[in-house]
Amino acid sequence: MKYSYLVYLASVLCFCSCQQVKSSEESQRMVAIDSTFVEKQLATLASDEFEGRKPFSAGETKTINYLKTIFESLGLAPGNGDSYFQPVPMVKITGYPDETLAIKGKGGSFVLKYPNDFVTYTEKPESLVQLNNSELVFCGYGIVAPEYGWNDYEGIDMRGKTAVVMINDPGFQAEDSTLFKGNTMTYYGRWTYKYEEAARQGAAGCLIIHETNAAGYPWFVIKSSWSGGKLNLESNTPKCEVQGWISLTAASNVFKASGIEGGKFLERAKTKGFKPIPLGVNISTKVRNELERNTSNNVVGIIKGEEKPDEYIIYTAHWDHFGIGEPVAGDSIYNGALDNATGTAGLLGIAKAFTSMPKKPKRSVVFLAVTAEEQGLLGSAYYAENPIYAPEQTVANINIDGMNYYGATRDISIVGLGQSDMDDLATAEAKKQGRYVRPDSQPEKGFFFRSDQFNFAKVGIPVLYINGGTDHKTKGETYVKALQDDFTANHYHRPSDHYNPATWDLSGMMEDAQLLFNLGYGLSNSSQYPQWKEGSEFKDKRKNLKD
Repeated sequence: MKYSYLVYLASVLCFCSCQQVKSSEESQRMVAIDSTFVEKQLATLASDEFEGRKPFSAGETKTINYLKTIFESLGLAPGNGDSYFQPVPMVKITGYPDETLAIKGKGGSFVLKYPNDFVTYTEKPESLVQLNNSELVFCGYGIVAPEYGWNDYEGIDMRGKTAVVMINDPGFQAEDSTLFKGNTMTYYGRWTYKYEEAARQGAAGCLIIHETNAAGYPWFVIKSSWSGGKLNLESNTPKCEVQGWISLTAASNVFKASGIEGGKFLERAKTKGFKPIPLGVNISTKVRNELERNTSNNVVGIIKGEEKPDEYIIYTAHWDHFGIGEPVAGDSIYNGALDNATGTAGLLGIAKAFTSMPKKPKRSVVFLAVTAEEQGLLGSAYYAENPIYAPEQTVANINIDGMNYYGATRDISIVGLGQSDMDDLATAEAKKQGRYVRPDSQPEKGFFFRSDQFNFAKVGIPVLYINGGTDHKTKGETYVKALQDDFTANHYHRPSDHYNPATWDLSGMMEDAQLLFNLGYGLSNSSQYPQWKEGSEFKDKRKNLKD
């Protein structure tokens, strides 16, 4: 009897102890995102006071100092030694392109007009770049992809020539899921890749043909985003003399001027075995530049882990937008409320939740607000090339960019679903919220390559990037789609991207932030290193980090 009693007592104590541990863990996981705090940060960062948060401006100074103050007030330690800042040296190139682009061909001579027909600029830090009678070559999609058996530059010497290429991939709207990734954009479809590959081929210039559906945004975005001052990291990688965009109408006129029979250039580009087509058309144009070398800043804070301080989960959000620019309807401040005051406010809300817990996590948790995402993911690219925390000891990156402003949804969307174990962790957390996971609803727009998690993926670190769902809990999918389409057409990268407390419903944003906090908390207290899945183009890069 005495022995039985002792066994019973031990089991009760064990049960109580286990329940106590479980209760403690659950209580920490259930720390709620402070919605009042998050909304205040959103309203503040999206206000005119921050002047559109453009790097190299008074708006940057206000923004990074504000973020530093919030990090300090939350109790985050400086994330870069004894500093909250990681300096990011860049060169600002303010280009003044010719007002016209001269075209000479068999079908006659004519000019394209800036900025309605074309936009040109350069990433070369030189006072003058130019093309003199550079022959245009239609290079299809401008892709060299051995794994797909594809080479749009095969058999041609591009030195001195200008490539004319299409945006997106050959699989876009091709009704063939085996052609690249079908309607899902790969990195080969991104404008950044097009310019990189043209430069590797030795081209003097590269012009991308704009088409709204394939690009994912209208021509206005080209005019506003690719004109004026642009920031670049200083690097030794090859660059074209001139790069830019031409409208679909302008491209059609160029093709007509070539006088080449058979036409239908765009359809031919989707055919495997496509060969580049010299157009017999020459262009001449110049871009004069003003150069300014300066330093922008990533802002970084950290919670040091209690047991594994040298293992890191990194949350990211870009703090920047376009500052003060071309007026639209009398408004010249590009506030960037959705893009990305929401993400930055969400980052701060998650940081507050972590610092509100009674016990620090086992692993370190880093909060990194990066600069110059709108200029080509530059802040995260610089971090990836100059990491503060060893990539092989970085467990994962959770990126936040453009949060849900239209209310709670039954679903979440994972951009790049199927890439890594991070998707499985997010799916599990969504299920706990009574929600389900679906892939990105617009895979053809290549959102996976358009935000900062991509630079972490490129060096092998598993990433997660979610979008707010589209299955609204009370108003359905049609309601959400109409809002998203309206934002893309009328507010994306425009001054009208304002925070409107009267019409925005932040309940979905808070639910998504809670999911990301819960996921990161669980990962910060585990020994798991998420991995890339089979078939992911990043799998070998993670393996190389560990090797």
